Amino acid sequence: MTTVSAETKDRGGARVAVQRFGSFLSGMIMPNIPALIAWGIITALFIDVGPFPNEGLAMIVGPMIHYLLPILIAMQGGRMIYETRGAVVGAIATMGVIAGSDFIVAQFNAGLAEGADELGEVHMFIGAMIMGPLGAYAIKALDALWEGKIKSGFEMLVNMFSAGIGGFLLALAGFYWLAPVINAFMEVMGNAVRWLIETNLLPLTSVIIEPAKVFFLNNAINHGVLTPLGIADAAENGKSILFLLEANPGPGLGVLLAFTVFGTGVARATAPGAILIQFLGGIHEVYFPYVLMKPALLLAVVAGGATGVGTNMVFDAGLRAPAAPGSIFAVLLQTASDSYVGVILSVILSAGVTFAVASAILLSSRKRDLEMAVDSFSAAVAKTEANKGKSSSHLANLSAATQVPAQKITNVIFACDAGMGSSAMGASVLRKKIIGAGIEGVTVTNKAVASLPGNADLVITQQQLTDRARAKEPQAVHVSVDSFMTPRSTTTSSR
Repeated sequence: MTTVSAETKDRGGARVAVQRFGSFLSGMIMPNIPALIAWGIITALFIDVGPFPNEGLAMIVGPMIHYLLPILIAMQGGRMIYETRGAVVGAIATMGVIAGSDFIVAQFNAGLAEGADELGEVHMFIGAMIMGPLGAYAIKALDALWEGKIKSGFEMLVNMFSAGIGGFLLALAGFYWLAPVINAFMEVMGNAVRWLIETNLLPLTSVIIEPAKVFFLNNAINHGVLTPLGIADAAENGKSILFLLEANPGPGLGVLLAFTVFGTGVARATAPGAILIQFLGGIHEVYFPYVLMKPALLLAVVAGGATGVGTNMVFDAGLRAPAAPGSIFAVLLQTASDSYVGVILSVILSAGVTFAVASAILLSSRKRDLEMAVDSFSAAVAKTEANKGKSSSHLANLSAATQVPAQKITNVIFACDAGMGSSAMGASVLRKKIIGAGIEGVTVTNKAVASLPGNADLVITQQQLTDRARAKEPQAVHVSVDSFMTPRSTTTSSR
């Protein structure tokens, strides 16, 4: 028997579409963050202005940012669609976009009058995020055309040549058609960002980014626009303020501190623990329910975010590469050598401003909150889950597992959209509980919903993802986790 809450049904509309799009972008970028970190370290240490200038080692910087990182992103995007075959074709197609962009820049610079400003290289991160999945979809569709129709003994020959020819054609399309479009888009976006910086209006981006975070719409903005622009900026200047527009942990810290001091009920009790997860662990989603229980707190996080951006502008501060997850440790690790004062102050001041505004809001309604019979925090958690497009099971109340029908469970999977932070933490918590209970023969892993292997016995997801997980694992027992911070009931669906 299957019990499915009506709340678990995915709601349509533009918001859900943006969430899914952002999650897909995140799935391409996040697994390759280690490569970005490595590039940031090499850049910081060995370029001319670094502490250990080395002409030979500095030669790694250019090819890595221009070729390796886009191709890694393209391969990950292709792999998400059509495994290794999609990854290979996506990478081939991306080389066409990279070469096309370089050709356009070279042609433009060759035609410039003497003394005119030349165009710089355009690093094809957006091109990779387009061509990687597109190449995978194309070869997947091509394979479907003759599936089961190939004469025995010719399967490998057809598979190899179809992928090679398909990749070749997509590389041509990228060279001639997509590269000019992306170059023009990057030029427009780059000019827009420069205009915001020159006119001191960049802090206004917090009006969009901070509410977008709370409603889980930030991935499309962050990975679709800010990360490619930030990487291009960092490649030219050694750092970029754009990496801090979304990753600054200060606003979330300020909200949670305000609830710790002036909150009521369950929200106040759980806020200190949430601070450790958000500020040190970098999982920002834990503070979203606190904002949603009082929408006026959006003013606090916007004010704090804008303060942080303004501080970084005053000190000309930036990061060498994206900070992911948004932990204070990751932020400091990626901070440029001349930016520590600005970055640290931006975190402190953004947290302080958010705390001040949030405290005023909480104090204004504190008496009414204390008189309420039902704590609104649980409703806020439910609202967060309704808005969410990702799993948040990292501190899940694993008592839900007791509701699973009695049967042999040996393979447990925590699943979220990207298969990283949230599900990894949830899997770690359950793994420790299983070891502590002396249970043997049970494996606990974490994966993206799209990568579920089809052989799980038990799948644990956030409610919004349960239907998608069930489609990938129809034979498994499915547990929908409500909350990662407070005790709540769960919806269990079983085969």
